[in-house]
Order: sequence, then C-alpha cells, then structure tokens
Amino acid sequence: MNNNTVTGSTSVLSVKIGNMPTRLQQRMLPKKIIRVHVPARRFAPAMILVVNSLAWFTLTVALLDDLFTTTLDLSNGEILLLFGLYCAGIAVSAVLGAFLFPRARENSLLSWMLFGTIVTALLATIQGNAFPINVLLCGVLGLSTGMGLPSTLAYFGDTTAVENRGTYGGLTWIAVGIGTLALFFIVGLVDPSMRFVALALWRATGIILFFVFSKWRGKIQMSNGVSSYRNILNRRDVALYLLPWIMFSLINFAESPILKTVFGKYTAVIGFAELAISGVFALLGGIFGDFVGRKRVVITGFIFLGIEYAILSLFSGVSASLYVYTILDGISWGLFASVFFMTVWGDLAESKQKEKYYVLGGLPYLLAGFIPIFVEPLLQGQQIPTVIAFSLASFFLFAAVLPLMYAPETLPEKKIKERELRDYVEKAKKTKEKYA
Repeated sequence: MNNNTVTGSTSVLSVKIGNMPTRLQQRMLPKKIIRVHVPARRFAPAMILVVNSLAWFTLTVALLDDLFTTTLDLSNGEILLLFGLYCAGIAVSAVLGAFLFPRARENSLLSWMLFGTIVTALLATIQGNAFPINVLLCGVLGLSTGMGLPSTLAYFGDTTAVENRGTYGGLTWIAVGIGTLALFFIVGLVDPSMRFVALALWRATGIILFFVFSKWRGKIQMSNGVSSYRNILNRRDVALYLLPWIMFSLINFAESPILKTVFGKYTAVIGFAELAISGVFALLGGIFGDFVGRKRVVITGFIFLGIEYAILSLFSGVSASLYVYTILDGISWGLFASVFFMTVWGDLAESKQKEKYYVLGGLPYLLAGFIPIFVEPLLQGQQIPTVIAFSLASFFLFAAVLPLMYAPETLPEKKIKERELRDYVEKAKKTKEKYA
C-alpha cells in the first residue's frame, strides 16, 4: 500500500472526508484488504525473530509443565518453587534487558538467542539432575527467556509504521501459530529425552536466519528518546490500556484450570480449533485496527470474551455452548494477538524507545501464567462452582471495557483521515475514468 500523503488538488477533499458515506467506506475496505503489501526485505528479520522466539517460549513452557507434573516425582511445593524461579527470572531479566539491549540491539538479540539455545539444550539433562541443579536451571532459563523478549517486540515495532503495524502484527501472529504447530509436531516425533534438544535446534536455526536476513536488509532506524517506567505509568493513556489487559490476563489464567475440567478430553481439540480461528481473526483484527483504530478492535474482543463466559455460566451443561465458546474465544484471541500483543504498546511509545512499553505490556501476561500452578492443586477433589466462576469472569471482562471507553485511540487520527482520503480519491478517479 502506498503510504505517501495525498497532496495537491486532492487536498480540497479533506474537508469532506468526515462526511464520506459509510457505505462507500465499507465497499472500499475489502479491496484494500486484498492489496496488503508486505516489504519482505524490511520485515522478514522481525518476523523470523518474533516467530522463533514466541514458538520457542510456548513449547518450552509446555514441556516444562508436562515434565514437572507428570514425569518427575515432585511435590506441589517443589513445582511452585521451580516455576516461581522461572517466572521471577523472566520478570527481572525483562526489566534488565529493556535497559541494556537498545544500546546494540541486533548483536544483543543474537547473543540472547545463543544463550537460550545453550540453556534449552541443558534442559535435556533435567530428569537425571539433583533437585538443586534443576532449581538453578529454571532460574537461568527464566533469565534466558525474559532478557530479549522486550527488544524482540520493540524490533518489530521499529520495523513497522504505525499505519500498518496492526496488519503486520496479524501476519506475524499467523506465522507464530504455524511455527508453534510445526514445532509441536516435530517435538512430538522425537524421543522424550531429546525434545529439549529439538527446541535448541529450533532456536539455533532462528539465530542463523535472523543473522542472514538482518544483514540482507541492513540497519533500521531505531526510536530515539528514553522514558522512565515511572513516567510511562503516570501516563493516562497507558494506564487505561494496561488496566483491562491486567484484568484479562488474571481472568484468563485463573479460569484455565476450571475450563480444563469442563472440557475434559476435548481440551486439546478445542485448543487447536481456537488457534486456527485466532490466526484468521488476528489478520482481520490487525487490518481493521489499521483502518478504524485499535480501540474498537480491543473493545470488540472484550465483549466477545464477556459473552462467551456468560454463555458458559448459563448453559455449561449444553454441548452447543462449547462450540460457541470455542468460536468466540478464538476470535477474541485473534483480535488481542494483533493489537494487545503486537501493536498497542509500540503505538503508545510513539518515537521513543519501545522496550519499556513492551515490558509493561508483556509482564502481566507472562507472570499471570503462574496462576494455574496455584489454582490447580486447590481444585483437586473439589466440586467446582462453574456458574459462579464463569459469571464472575464475565462480569469483570465486561467491566474491563469501561477504561477502554475513556482511552484515546493509539492510531493517530491523521493517519485514519489520510487513508480514508486516499481511498476516496482512488474511488473518485475510477468513477471518473469509467464515465469519461
């Protein structure tokens, strides 16, 4: 898509753009969706980095969870300690990495990926290690995970322009889903003792591809200016987006053990179905976020989440409610993936360094992943009040919309008007040529 500002004689139309017919905008939007253009030379390194890192992180957590809960003979306290050190390592290293990595971002990211490759390979020894060694490994793994994640997403943010960041975020999330599924099947084919080695090879492949493609593309212009965490948190717009995101993260992970008991043997199937649906709606949500703004997409996602939990609380015994939940949850995750995960925090950073914004946006979700470790032991052997649990989730998710109603749009109004104006001018030109 051409992102140059329309000038010259077309500028006289700008005063009328606010009154452009809604029907005309709706007709033009599908054509623009088809014409999405991705500059491979510029964007490929960022996509490789994000896909490799997020797929590696997701599968590492899954394998650790399976190892700690089923393979190793660990008490609940030992499992909490191991996961607690892992999460603490992520949090501490993310804050530290956001300070250190911007000074030499690409070299720092390559070193971080190499560190993660080595630590992941060492996890292959975890079944034969003494418990104190595994404690140390989990802490080091947390450090190797969190250190570079903020700069990974900041790299994506600096590679994309604000007016197309949502679209590229959607495309990236589709690639993350495909990469995660591919890695899942690869890991499933190898011997259990070699699964972490397979993850290490995946990470090493990412190092090579990122190095080659980043050299092919050349250096990118990094953001200027540094904000302190205090200044960022004092911003009203950041707080209005961060509060509902924290609420979502807490509810999502607090409800996940309960959902497992409700879905039973269908949990894995529903997970795959949601992943497929989220991929489609991540792209659609990103595209619409670039056209109409991020705020509307996020609010839509929260409304769908509130509806799906309300349906589960009212019709938990009806099998059709599971299908409705799966569809709405897949849609919501897709909308959030392209906007909350990839886009909003880069938008809020504007022209400043983006690492700290992605730290604040990412930590609530990463740390909330620790909640099921607390909740699952409490649910063992107890009757789960699903109606109350899902009703509370629905209430708080609908309540999360309130801060968003007062939040400013992170996509600049100027960009929306420019895009609408270009579309309107192109439509006018085609109409003129048709009747000329």
